[in-house]
Amino acid sequence: MPLITLFSAPKPFTNPHIAIIQRNAIKSWTLLPDVEVILFGEEEGLPEAARELGVKHIAQVSRSVTGVPLISSMVQLARENGSSDLLCIINSDMILMPDFLEAAKQAVKWNDKFVLLSQRWDYDIPAVLDFAEGWASRLSESVRKQNQLHRPAGSDFFLFPRDCYQDIPNFTIGRAGWDNWMIYQARMQNWPVIDCTPSVMIIHQNHDYSHLPFRYTILDATHQLAQGGKLVRPKMTSLRFTRRFELFLRSIFSFLPEKTLENIVRPKRWKKRFKKLFK
Repeated sequence: MPLITLFSAPKPFTNPHIAIIQRNAIKSWTLLPDVEVILFGEEEGLPEAARELGVKHIAQVSRSVTGVPLISSMVQLARENGSSDLLCIINSDMILMPDFLEAAKQAVKWNDKFVLLSQRWDYDIPAVLDFAEGWASRLSESVRKQNQLHRPAGSDFFLFPRDCYQDIPNFTIGRAGWDNWMIYQARMQNWPVIDCTPSVMIIHQNHDYSHLPFRYTILDATHQLAQGGKLVRPKMTSLRFTRRFELFLRSIFSFLPEKTLENIVRPKRWKKRFKKLFK
């Protein structure tokens, strides 16, 4: 029985660059031992790519009125069609390496309910990757040289035991809100939110992507998976302190309208106001 069921809803394979990075990502998943992969959707080129890469393809997935796959349907279908104890919803442009598997094994030892996530490393990959022996080490070294660790906003994957997240609202994949809710829900249920950034490199292949504002982020993780598999509390940094102060203000002023609340609790907006005052 595999350890992890990885599942995703790729974009159409019609754009040449999107097709390349999606094939790169999915291929990297298939090279991990103890992993099965399920791709959802009827997007153009997806059935052919699934056959080419030797992964399971399920066409029927519930969608929003605009035709975008629903997270709730994807998770439920992964439970019904996957055979592992761990589920991982992941964006189809993310490259995984063996350290990802080790992080999952460590998290399972620590608690029976949790969510594992991390920051990503942004990297330009314009062509099909060469997955010859030693590819992961070569790629890791090249990515570290560029040193583009993405800010801790949102997450490109969530790994959790199959019993978690039984009642997910009708969020759509690739749209604002769902990833923030995943962290929020884990915090509300008192599950450990484990940031494995210190011990794992997750690579995002750059493409045309518009980042959206987020509410709950990796800064809200309760634990970090450090090198050597040790689970620790995150060190207090200026970013984490600011984030905690923001959440404290949100709890005090929660009765205010959302627009007013945002103006009060966002430190970056304070800076803009001070600049205007002293111009």
